[in-house]
Amino acid sequence: MNRLEAFHRIAEQAGRGDLMFPTNVNATLKLKKALDDPDAHLVDAAKLILTEPLLSARIVAMANSSAYNRSGMEITNVSTAVSRLGFRTIRSLTASLLVHQMSSSLTNPVLQAKAKQLWEHTVNVSALAQVIARRMTKIDPETAMFAGIIHEVGGFYLLSRADAFPGLLDGELEDWVEYGEKIIGRSVMKALEVPDIINAAIELIWQGGGARPPTSLGDILVLPNDLSPILSPLLPESEISSREVHSEIDFDIGNKTLRLILEDAEEETESLRSALLH
Repeated sequence: MNRLEAFHRIAEQAGRGDLMFPTNVNATLKLKKALDDPDAHLVDAAKLILTEPLLSARIVAMANSSAYNRSGMEITNVSTAVSRLGFRTIRSLTASLLVHQMSSSLTNPVLQAKAKQLWEHTVNVSALAQVIARRMTKIDPETAMFAGIIHEVGGFYLLSRADAFPGLLDGELEDWVEYGEKIIGRSVMKALEVPDIINAAIELIWQGGGARPPTSLGDILVLPNDLSPILSPLLPESEISSREVHSEIDFDIGNKTLRLILEDAEEETESLRSALLH
């Protein structure tokens, strides 16, 4: 089977809803479903989260980040962290664990390196999206962070299947963009029951464009995707060469500029990156 046939096979299966997730992802999906229950309570959520050590650590780290802990008093337990963050942020962190787990079973060193780079890109985008939404718009920053976390979920799913299709990601990746990105991405987001407003924002990345200064969730997502110093390893060379240099992107926002705002928020952005990365 050549790589184009492999892309078609994976995309066709995804389009039918025939998605193959690693076992640990299935467990986290059950946790996500429980947290999405409108009748769920924070006390019950804390008990569920304690069953997943990595998520517990990530939630405590996020609660201690400068973006959420203005008092500086260290939080040392999951219950307090859950109360501090609230359901929307907890759901985003659960999604971040789920996305990261998709490529956790890879054994090929090349694929492992691609997964690591894709996660670092995702973390950069989600942290910047939260800060940009809060500092520059009236869009909910928690929604922006969640959108950033899952905007490459199709890529993570593709990587999770690549061990079964040797050579799938060798060479140029136009086939991924042309045949796989939208079909696989849409199918995985459907399986994860991603809200329509976030689906539409991610579609804007695929289409290209986005207003500056940002005014919509899609604009907010496009901007940090362009600003991220770490690019997706699934971008074809032709698209990389046509992108703006991230350090040169700037524009006026009121009496400030994008760069001044980002410099002022650097500590908060870094604290978000750190909490999501580890």
